[in-house]
Amino acid sequence: MPTSDEVFNKVRETLVDALGVDDDEVTPEATLVGDLGAESIDFLDIIFRLEKNFNIKIPRGELFPENLATDESLVKDGLVTAEGIEKLRASMPHADVSKFAANPKVENIQELFTVGMIVKFLEKKLSA
Repeated sequence: MPTSDEVFNKVRETLVDALGVDDDEVTPEATLVGDLGAESIDFLDIIFRLEKNFNIKIPRGELFPENLATDESLVKDGLVTAEGIEKLRASMPHADVSKFAANPKVENIQELFTVGMIVKFLEKKLSA
């Protein structure tokens, strides 16, 4: 099992390759969209590269939940409902949902997707 530093370094290398960003831009706190400029198509590429670099399989929706923002039972008036927050916590135990819960606007969901979140996800996946 790789150390946290080894996982982070491999994630950083993956994101540098996938997004064309500099090494020093990839910090644990960096958001994929806001800080690193990822677009929706990049998420598929990132998952593909992580699978290859870590020799694992990441099922669809496991790392980045799909369709949450459009699920009318979880979103009301542009805000993620309490039920939606709980679903996020359950489906993304590797993300810091508490910060998002303080301002649960749908457009803020992308702030959950940080480099540190990917590292935590991979550490758990690799230890299983």
